[in-house]
Amino acid sequence: MSKIAPRAKEEVRSTPLFEKCHRYEVAERVRQAGVYSFFRVIESAQDPEVVSNGRRMIMLGSNNYLGLTNDPRVKEAAVDAIRKYGSGCAGSRFLNGTLDLHVRLEERLAEFMRQDAAVTFATGYQVNLGTISCLVGKGDVVYLDKQDHACIIDGARLSFGDVRKFKHNDPADLARQMRNDSTARGRFIVVDGVFSMEGDIAPLPQIVAAAREFEAAVMVDDAHGIGVLGRTGRGTAEHFGLEDEVDLVMGTFSKSMASVGGFIAGNEPVIDFIKHCARTLIFSAAPPPASVAAALATIEIMEREPERRTKLWENARFFSDGLKSLGLDTAGSETPVVPVVVGSDDAALAMVQRLDEEGVFVNCVLSPATRPGRALIRTSLMATHTREHLTRALEAIEKVARELRLPRPDAS
Repeated sequence: MSKIAPRAKEEVRSTPLFEKCHRYEVAERVRQAGVYSFFRVIESAQDPEVVSNGRRMIMLGSNNYLGLTNDPRVKEAAVDAIRKYGSGCAGSRFLNGTLDLHVRLEERLAEFMRQDAAVTFATGYQVNLGTISCLVGKGDVVYLDKQDHACIIDGARLSFGDVRKFKHNDPADLARQMRNDSTARGRFIVVDGVFSMEGDIAPLPQIVAAAREFEAAVMVDDAHGIGVLGRTGRGTAEHFGLEDEVDLVMGTFSKSMASVGGFIAGNEPVIDFIKHCARTLIFSAAPPPASVAAALATIEIMEREPERRTKLWENARFFSDGLKSLGLDTAGSETPVVPVVVGSDDAALAMVQRLDEEGVFVNCVLSPATRPGRALIRTSLMATHTREHLTRALEAIEKVARELRLPRPDAS
C-alpha cells in the first residue's frame, strides 16, 4: 500500500486556535540540542532491565514497585480473561459494560482496603476527576496540597466548589485556611499519600486531626502507597494506623498492581453516590477484561508474598543511601521514589541523556512539575532489582554527576 505524502507545512490550514501550536518550539529546541528524553520507546516488558533502541538498560524509571507486570501468573490471568470475555466491554460500566469480573475485583478491593465498598474506573486519572468533581458542589470547599498530583487539581477545578491550596505538607496552613472559610457548607481535604515526584509522605495524623476539628472529609490518593506502605501494603492510612479515620482511599492499578485502571474505596453510600454521579465513570468505557483480571491477580500475590515488599524496601534503602554517600540531594525521600535534585532544567535533561548513554533509564522532572531551579532526576525502585543492578546504576550516576558538577545539599 502506497503512503500518502504529508502536506507541506505551508499547506497546512491554520486558524487562530492553532496559532499557539505553530509557535510552540520548546520540544523542538530540546530535540535539536540532542537531550530530548520523552516518549522513549521500550521494546520489552517493564522488568529491572529493559530494551530500548536495541540496547539493554537498567530500568530506574518505572512504577512497577513489586515487579509484577511481567509475572507469569498475572499475564496468565489476563490471557484467560480475554479468552472468556474478549478484548473489551463495548460500553460503560453504567450500562452494558459491567462484567462479573468487575464486581469480583471491587469486592476484593473493598476487602483488601478494609472499606465497605469500592468502584473501579478505566484509569486512575479518571478516578480523581470523577470523584472530586461529583462530591464537591456549590458552597463546598476542597483543600489541596500544593504538590498534589495534576489529576487531583483537575478534579477540583471541574467541581462547582471553591478550591484552596495549602503549603506542601503543612497541616497548620491547612487549618488556617479552613478557619478562614467560616461559611463553607462542606469541606473536603484531598492529599497524595506518597508524593510521586520527591517520594515524601503526607503527614496524615496531623491532617486527620485538622479534619476532625472542622468536620472535613479526607481522601487519600494512594497511587504510590498501595503495595508499598503499611504492614500489609494497604497504604498510607495503614502506615499511620489511621484506616478508620480516612473517608476515601483512591488507588491505581498501574503501579504495584501491574495493570491499568483505578478505584475509589470507602463508605457504601458514598461509593454508591459516586457510581451514579461521577461523569468519568458513567461516560467512559469500562476497564477491559485483561486489565481487571491482572489487577485481581496482583491482590492475591500481594497478600501471599509480603517478601516482595520487604525486598522493595531493602532496595530503596540501599539505593537512597548510595546516592547520599555520593553527596547527592535526595530531597528527603521516605519511599522507593528516590529523586536526585539537579537544579536547572537543562542540567536535568543533560543528565538523563548521559545516563541513557551509560545504560540507565531514569526520568526527568522539570518545571512546572517542580519549582523553577529545582529540576529532578526521578528514580524508583522495584522488588525485583538485584544488588548488581543498583550498584551499576550508582556507578553510572556517580560518573555523570561528577561530569555535570551537580549541587550538594549543603551547598544550597
